[in-house]
Amino acid sequence: MTGSRRSGRRAFGPTRIPTRRNPVHLRPSAAVLAAAVLAVAGPAVAAPMAQAEEGEPALVVSSLPSASPKPGEVYDESVTLTNQGTAAVDGVTFRVRLTRGLDFPEEVEGCTYSTVKDQVRQALCELDTVIEPGASVTTPVRFKARGDALMEAVEYGTSASGEAPGEGYDDSYRRMTLTADNTADLVAVGEDTEALPGGKQSVTATLRNDGPGWVRNQESDDLPGLLVQIPPGTVAVGVPKDCAPFGIDGPSGPQGTTGEPKYVCWPQDGTLDVGQSLAYTFMLEIKKSAQDTEGEVKASSVYDIAPKYDRNRANNTALISIDLPSDNEPGPSPSDGADGGSNNGGNGNDPEGQAAGGTGATASPSATASNGTTTGGSTGATTGSTTGGNLASTGSDGTPLLAGAAAAAAVIGGGLVFVVRRRSAAKPA
Repeated sequence: MTGSRRSGRRAFGPTRIPTRRNPVHLRPSAAVLAAAVLAVAGPAVAAPMAQAEEGEPALVVSSLPSASPKPGEVYDESVTLTNQGTAAVDGVTFRVRLTRGLDFPEEVEGCTYSTVKDQVRQALCELDTVIEPGASVTTPVRFKARGDALMEAVEYGTSASGEAPGEGYDDSYRRMTLTADNTADLVAVGEDTEALPGGKQSVTATLRNDGPGWVRNQESDDLPGLLVQIPPGTVAVGVPKDCAPFGIDGPSGPQGTTGEPKYVCWPQDGTLDVGQSLAYTFMLEIKKSAQDTEGEVKASSVYDIAPKYDRNRANNTALISIDLPSDNEPGPSPSDGADGGSNNGGNGNDPEGQAAGGTGATASPSATASNGTTTGGSTGATTGSTTGGNLASTGSDGTPLLAGAAAAAAVIGGGLVFVVRRRSAAKPA
């Protein structure tokens, strides 16, 4: 790894903060790191020694300052470990974990490096120091932003006793989110196809990330999403399992529900890597009276809030176009209201074929939904539907990985369970 070591101190070595010490002090050994400190007192006469009440250490780590590093930039800050307990700590295991858009600039003596589940980079460092009750030490936290950095998170700290941290976050082990000074280009891809009136036809809508940043929202449940407007004159009789009906401003029904005019689809783990494509295939039933028709595909988010990181909006929309033979049965006259406006270019207002509970064709028992597929890009994205958890995931050591609130709310046991809510945030024009 590249990067220069700061002169005069180790990258993860502690810097002691002088504090006033009690003149009567017993220093515990490393073997009793989490045990009580014994205070011994007694009269000069030969008598049994009295034992003071046992105490416990309570390490607290300070918060890192937020930042928005550019790709290639090194973040170099320090945190303070303070013992607010009643027993000393002899030795501290300090852990740092980084999401995939961040990396350690160099390996430091005393630290063990590994990559755990979900491409999380980890450093486990042993600090050879004693922290008395009321005393503090400082240690640096250093990482750099990679070229694909965007919405990132950093875990750092120890446990109250100084041992390796376990699951979750508290005063001794914290999590910081940051947004790198970078972008990601979401792209919508539609399809041109032909069909016969009264028949069925599959159509595929695709969401792609052209980078340079990878996408996973670390603070919100507004995941990257693809909105699909079903072409008028057709009915969705097969819907991918990762797609749900879209209401006014978000998902409005169970995933896989058929017969709705508009859907939103999103990755199961909330992640869209650079170069990754997610394809969602719908099976449509074409009404006998249908004419050439179009539906719109839009790259956005689950709540249709245009992501700030996507600054190229020119490729955010595409069309699903269905051409029908010109010699088919003539369309309805203007006086026939059943299919009026079926060739209006995907406005989603066809009352017969698309409205919930309408009179359009219903799904055949044999109709199946094609699942969204994932095609990996040059950055090593995996092939197949993305699964797995964020906060629900654990690394090889059984501790939780870095994860955004998005996937924490969305992934349970490897399957996607979406909690519907309405957002009050105003949508950009």
